[in-house]
Amino acid sequence: MKATFDDIKARESRHVLQTYRRQPVAFVRGSGARLYDTEGREYLDFISGIGVTSLGHAHPGLTAAIADQAATLLHTSNLYYHPFQAEAAARLTQLSGLSRTFFCNSGTEAVEACLKFARRYWYTQGATERTEFVALTGSFAGRTLGSLSVTHDEHYRAPFAPLLPGVTFVDPGSPAALVAAVTERTAAIIAEPIQGEGGIRPLTPECAAAINDACARTGALYIADEVQTGLGRTGIPFYFQALDLRPDLISVGKALGGGVPIGAALVSERVSQMISAGDHGSTYGGNLLGTRAAAFFLAQLMEHGLIEHVKAMGLHLERRLRTLALKYPAITEVRGAGLMRGIQLGSDAMPIVDAAREGGLLVNRTDEKVVRLLPPLTIEATEIDGALEILDAVFAKVSQEVQV
Repeated sequence: MKATFDDIKARESRHVLQTYRRQPVAFVRGSGARLYDTEGREYLDFISGIGVTSLGHAHPGLTAAIADQAATLLHTSNLYYHPFQAEAAARLTQLSGLSRTFFCNSGTEAVEACLKFARRYWYTQGATERTEFVALTGSFAGRTLGSLSVTHDEHYRAPFAPLLPGVTFVDPGSPAALVAAVTERTAAIIAEPIQGEGGIRPLTPECAAAINDACARTGALYIADEVQTGLGRTGIPFYFQALDLRPDLISVGKALGGGVPIGAALVSERVSQMISAGDHGSTYGGNLLGTRAAAFFLAQLMEHGLIEHVKAMGLHLERRLRTLALKYPAITEVRGAGLMRGIQLGSDAMPIVDAAREGGLLVNRTDEKVVRLLPPLTIEATEIDGALEILDAVFAKVSQEVQV
């Protein structure tokens, strides 16, 4: 007998740790940019698992690669070699310019690895006092203790204090303050080129220049947190490239496996020379299933026109969103790049998110007043048009019912 939504919800309430505020829907099937719930209702998915299902749902090629690998060999551990780590790592080098890759299981783990490698870089050289980090207000790097330490929001941080000492947060709108905060004790600056959870806020060229200047002046490393922005999401391989930033370490995750959990820390050659065997590790990291999925996704990105497609669809989405913003005063700004967009409202975005879901469109709220859109990288113009028609109807309805 097929489980109903009420059945699923009731069982979760009894057995699953209640750390998530779930929306009242359960999905059982997907295809491309569409999801289907327990009642068979169809939704356009413009959040794609928070930027994870980069090739859409049930992509035939990815599905075939995963099924073949599952039927062949899933896991052997990092005690042994296998073919797919090197294949995926070589592609990541080609995209990023950084020569080495450490594979893990998520974006949070990738950030954690970058923080460790930054400290190890200085420790190996005898600079044991260089343990501090500079991060930005509005940043979100993850929920492990290290990544949480460079996440700004006190809502996430306070219940788990004390966190890593020596972290300074600087307003990205104050480049001079950033330069002043970086000292001879700073191991690294960590910054998302576009803040994701912070409201889809791109760094300004002035802030990017300040990061470069501070690193050049003090020798501090730069960690580009590209977990949400990286791997084609913005219409280019990495958004640090648009800002002329020069990272020594890059954290990636989300899109990399197309839905299979995998993350990676990309490491420059000079940093990699300071890393020794045993400095970091992961039981599951770089397993055959994850890296085969990553290799397949990267091949689609690099050899099958996916980045150019994202660039074209991103421009189409931007035009449609700006037209929507001209129509509704509730929208105060549209931000982002490629297929990573945020609609800034004057008040809580949740009524828009709820009404959109009722209308058959999945988006989510970030930074309280921002509607976030992260559709699959394979989204088509007709699907963007359909999503914007739903949003148009939602804004018309919600604008009448509540002051947004």
